[in-house]
Amino acid sequence: MDSSHRQFIADVLAATPDMALATVRPDGYPQTTVVSYVHDDLTLYCCIGLNSQKAHNIRQHDKVSLAITPAYQDWQHIRGLSMAGTAALVDNASETEQVADLMLFRFPQLRGVTGASTAAPWPGLVFVRIKPSVISLLNYELGFGHTELFAVS
Repeated sequence: MDSSHRQFIADVLAATPDMALATVRPDGYPQTTVVSYVHDDLTLYCCIGLNSQKAHNIRQHDKVSLAITPAYQDWQHIRGLSMAGTAALVDNASETEQVADLMLFRFPQLRGVTGASTAAPWPGLVFVRIKPSVISLLNYELGFGHTELFAVS
């Protein structure tokens, strides 16, 4: 992955506040939920309910997939990312504080959510760290259905 690909990824991540995150349910079926996220380079973070089905799924099976697509005017301008990787619930204080700062910067409205005005961890919520192992870049500006797949080390 060269610098132009990394810039494409950074641009899509900056332009899109939400992603569709798929986890594996106990019955083996995927469960996809739209969540807001932040990122630190290629590591993505989201905030979910501590006792949610998504948190339970991640505790049992760490493999996830996600898709991120900024708004577009027509099919010739579709851009996006699809990633597969591993997810973990953030359980250390320094990373929790770092992610809380990123979330409050990108989503200042979180301060109005119950508990988000206090220091993290926020009551009933947990951060999820997603480390991609593969990233697929989708760029219809280079042709209908144009994708490029990259392994992430």
